[in-house]
Amino acid sequence: MKNFNDSVIYQIYVKSFMDSNGDGLGDIPGITSRLDYLEKLGVDYLWLTPVFVSPMNDNGYDVADYYKVDPSFGTLEDLEHLISEAKKKGMGIMLDMVFNHTSTHHEWFQKALKGDPKYKDYYIFRKGKDGGPPTNWMSKFGGNAWAYVPEFDEYYLHLFDRTQADLNWENQEVREELYRIVNFWLEKGVSGFRFDVVNLISKPDSFMDDEIGDGRRFYTDGPKIHQYLKELNRRSFGRVEDTITVGEMSSTTLENCVRYSHPDEDELSMVFNFHHLKVDYDEGDKWSLMDFDFQELKDIFDHWQSGMDEHGGNMALFLSNHDQPRALSRFGDDENYPKESAKMLATTLHMLKGTPYIYQGEEFGMTNAYFTSIEEYRDVESTNYYNILKEEGLAEEKILQILQAKSRDNGRTPILWNDDEGHGFTSSTPWIPFSRKEGVSAERDLKDESSIFAYYQKLIQLRKENPVIQKGSYKMVDKNHKKLFSYLRTLDKKRVLVISNFYAEQVYFDPAHHGLPDGMPENYKVLLGNYDGLSWDNGKISVRPYETMVLSIEPHK
Repeated sequence: MKNFNDSVIYQIYVKSFMDSNGDGLGDIPGITSRLDYLEKLGVDYLWLTPVFVSPMNDNGYDVADYYKVDPSFGTLEDLEHLISEAKKKGMGIMLDMVFNHTSTHHEWFQKALKGDPKYKDYYIFRKGKDGGPPTNWMSKFGGNAWAYVPEFDEYYLHLFDRTQADLNWENQEVREELYRIVNFWLEKGVSGFRFDVVNLISKPDSFMDDEIGDGRRFYTDGPKIHQYLKELNRRSFGRVEDTITVGEMSSTTLENCVRYSHPDEDELSMVFNFHHLKVDYDEGDKWSLMDFDFQELKDIFDHWQSGMDEHGGNMALFLSNHDQPRALSRFGDDENYPKESAKMLATTLHMLKGTPYIYQGEEFGMTNAYFTSIEEYRDVESTNYYNILKEEGLAEEKILQILQAKSRDNGRTPILWNDDEGHGFTSSTPWIPFSRKEGVSAERDLKDESSIFAYYQKLIQLRKENPVIQKGSYKMVDKNHKKLFSYLRTLDKKRVLVISNFYAEQVYFDPAHHGLPDGMPENYKVLLGNYDGLSWDNGKISVRPYETMVLSIEPHK
């Protein structure tokens, strides 16, 4: 299997990217109209969130027909045109495949509800226990993970919303259906796939209560997961050379991710995991307010970088996506140091070993939404938890503060293309309000040579031109520093040192203290940084607020 560490992937949340027909919703022709912008940025692949027919209870992650494009996004012809136009500009299209569950509106589930035994076995139906659900498992969106069907006096499993029924991967016919879907899109010229929560597809042989948790330990990285992924590879995308695949892995382990992404395993090209995005969860609770734990963030990155590097796994590198708050608001300072901290976060991520992902808008500094009322939110998870927290007695103001920090809608506000009324996104009212942050737009960045966008261009180019960044080993430096995240990338005799200050205070980095060449300018060449030049002080590097630097350590002459 091909290694994609020389590539950079751009994630498009279609509904919020570009509206071409004035209905307030982003669409496929809108993406096509912005291909020049994406080519200018320098990315290799465009991952589109689901564009298939859906009732949109979970923004398209509840698929009702995998073969048809949802009319709100355009037509099959529009998608074929996008695939072909993107290819002309050197970019491949990746589709988002939701194979853990379907919408309850899907024809298969509708037939199951009518009692058709063939299609009932496409899903996971079980009898209740003691007058209640089969188990006490919790849905990822809150509440029990089983929904009652009175006609059968049975429950079906839904690890997510009750309108998202889990598929029965034990059934060979289900798997064959899914392979047909992947092959259909490969024939349309798609370059790759992202598989949604794919490590949850293998359920246990028997279902039992979880006395110490929410049930996830029974179905995460389940008993037949590697068997299923190998078969998926063999029967579909593995037949087409250089198809890029990434698996979204929920609550997973390093050991499993090595297997999922090792070239010799023939499963997937790379994996997403989310451990690093739980460092601001108070005692594991997402719906809480706390500053991120910087030491934990470093420890998690170090664990995964070192482990994947040592054992040959491949990581997808990201800090933002459509399910997360904006990284700039979460880990940076979007008020006082927006440009510096945006560039710092990008550098820290992109210089790691793996394949970097850019989430739409982060390349010019988009921030959290900063909504001020529950009416502005659209996300099912956010509205569910608003009600749960209200029932628990939390004050309205506190709940809204939590949503401002943690809601998935933070990453889903429309792209701010310019400063016009519709921000260049739409000529009408957008499906979700725009972010309240002023002074941020793609157009502004494109006119500014020192912009975040211009910096991303350089960052992408740096990866493409430097084998040490693509293939080099990884080693953290100064693991316990309270402000700096520093690491070395090494390939043969080439060494690159990355230093990032995650705070608004000036601190010092002493190369000699870490066994590196003396702190003299001739020993360190700046490949990229977000301040002008290096600031030296008695052989130490002075690292300014939110400063980041990529330094080539020059061999002694």
